[in-house]
Amino acid sequence: MTIKPALRLSAAVAALLCGAPLLHAAESVLADSAADTADAGDAAEQRRSDIVVTGLHQGEGQNKEADNGALGSKSLLDTPYSITVVGKEDISKRQANTIAQIFVNDPSVFSFATAGTTNWWGTQIRGLGVRNYYIDDVPLLLYWGGDFPLESVESVEALKGLSGFMYGFGAPGGTIAYRTKRPTAEPLLTTEVGYRTKSDFYAHVDAGGPLTDDGRLGYRINIAGEKGTLYNEAGANRWLGSLALTYAISPDVDWYATATYEDSKLEHEPFQIYWSGYEGAILPKPTYDYDKLNVDNSYYKARTLATATGVDWRFADGWKAKLTYGYTSKLHHSNKMFVNMVNRAGDYEGNAYNFAELDKSHFVQAMVQGEFETGPVRHAIVAGASYMVNDSYFGANSYWGHDFDGNIYENQDFRVTRDIDWSTKGSPTRERQRALFLSDTLYLGDHVQAIVGGRYTRYKLLDTDSDPATDGGYRTSKLSPTFALILKPAPWASIYGSYVESLEPGSRVGGQYANAGQILSPTVSRQYEAGVKVEHDGLSLTGAAFRVERANTAERFVAGEDRPYLRQDGETLYKGLELIASYRIGRDLKLGAGVIRLDPSLRKLSETADGTPSPDIGNIPAQAAKWQLTGNAEYAVAGIDGLSLHANVRYFGKAPTDDANRLFIPRRTLANAGFQYRTQIGGQGVTFTGNLNNLFNKKYWGLGNIGEARNGSLSVRIDW
Repeated sequence: MTIKPALRLSAAVAALLCGAPLLHAAESVLADSAADTADAGDAAEQRRSDIVVTGLHQGEGQNKEADNGALGSKSLLDTPYSITVVGKEDISKRQANTIAQIFVNDPSVFSFATAGTTNWWGTQIRGLGVRNYYIDDVPLLLYWGGDFPLESVESVEALKGLSGFMYGFGAPGGTIAYRTKRPTAEPLLTTEVGYRTKSDFYAHVDAGGPLTDDGRLGYRINIAGEKGTLYNEAGANRWLGSLALTYAISPDVDWYATATYEDSKLEHEPFQIYWSGYEGAILPKPTYDYDKLNVDNSYYKARTLATATGVDWRFADGWKAKLTYGYTSKLHHSNKMFVNMVNRAGDYEGNAYNFAELDKSHFVQAMVQGEFETGPVRHAIVAGASYMVNDSYFGANSYWGHDFDGNIYENQDFRVTRDIDWSTKGSPTRERQRALFLSDTLYLGDHVQAIVGGRYTRYKLLDTDSDPATDGGYRTSKLSPTFALILKPAPWASIYGSYVESLEPGSRVGGQYANAGQILSPTVSRQYEAGVKVEHDGLSLTGAAFRVERANTAERFVAGEDRPYLRQDGETLYKGLELIASYRIGRDLKLGAGVIRLDPSLRKLSETADGTPSPDIGNIPAQAAKWQLTGNAEYAVAGIDGLSLHANVRYFGKAPTDDANRLFIPRRTLANAGFQYRTQIGGQGVTFTGNLNNLFNKKYWGLGNIGEARNGSLSVRIDW
């Protein structure tokens, strides 16, 4: 449908006419057209007013548009890869504050990190670790912690699989991309206060609107803070500020700028757990006596900054150009505790890990997108160039030491008393990428699209601390091609096949290894995918079959070392099937389900020291579960206007702790439930939201942590 500026969609009317579970769909009506971005933010947030809703906008479900790097802006139906987009209304409704909670209804996206813990390399897509994070198209290095604050976020996208063509160098697991909130066309002010168990309180102010009478200059500001004790006895202490500006230089040229800063300190969180030296095949009985699972004066502190600015220029009919510059940084201070579990009795060997690291990225990209015709064929072209510099400064005097032992059922009295060196003067590295990219989507009639594209990257890694004469580091270049075919039997359905390659930079080795801090060499991965997408008459469906080939990293012990080395060895094969669907039954009920069946295996491993084949060949790669299933429901309660209920359940299959498959984290099923009630009090829109996570208080082990006990949250938001 067409929405005129005078007809602003109100949250109250959307809830009354469509049912509260449709609220996100109704609000997302305004979030799809780049030309109406300001109106979209306004309409989704402004105070309630009366309009007539005649239908749902095309930007719903698989019709949503996503910014796909070198592929440009396309609807999900016309994108030959599997992508999940979660908007701010869904995030707010479930009071999500971790990647695991954001994508709880997508079985392919998973994080071992529980709420109230540091996401220590914990996020996976299709069984592979994710190291690629982007904020408004700008890369952010999230080594040693992979969550970004959500108060300033409009939506979060998960691109499943290789991102080499669309974003450049990257781990093959996929990409997590955050889009921050933009200015609104009308004045906006919302305030929210909330509580999380055990005694954690938070507050959030979101304000926006025009700064000039003609509306050409607009702003959006978010301020948030949180302090208290979480369900797992961890101490949360953080604050956040963000600012977004837009200015219409002319009818065809727009300027924007965004900045988000967070200062976070998480104190005495539960131990990070490793299982490499564990004796036996049965895990200890899990306990939620969190007081016995931490060191009181431990903490992890991070200061995160993400900025971006750019100009959008619509320079001809059907053509536009975009210039982007961004700077991001993250400063880590780790006084974090790690334990190696020893046996079923719950004994462990404890290690303190002290280090500082500063990661910085500069990013510049110029991109042109437009259409033209050659005879009966219509072409959609995206072309551009990018330059990126990532600098990492690792602490000169990092510390990993076996400082304490204990048992998970007994108190731990160890305290860190040494002086910790927080300097970042040691082991500096510079990663540099120069890239040219081009893609052409050929529309061969109304029912067939073919996509051909490539990104040529020149990559350079410098060890700036080494002797210049030895030129530490390495250089390489790679063309990352993509080919895809999309069949459109109907405007609301697509069947696709795609192939893409990706060059993966070597990741930094963690502190538990003897070669800690080393950067592994780059590798090439390949992905084959075939899928189907549907968005029609209340049904939203996406399914894919995929195959990913990736170089493997493995632990190898060396004589005389008490810790293993992490080295590249062999290949991992990840192949599988995924299916996610939802269906709306009438106006009040929406049901959803999802499944991923993963068949991963290790291949081409080197021989053992005595020349025999590696015993790990054919095993499941570490941390990969073969099965994950999800189910969810949303219901607008009949007779109580504005009240909606939501719930989800997720099954996690067992996963091996290492490539040897000696020990598995057991399977588990977790359930969550919540409500949202929208009403008016004193003429103001008021929203009450509450959630319970791990509804039945299931006790379980994660791969690197103890599980998440039942915990709840409650908040009230006022739209002024």
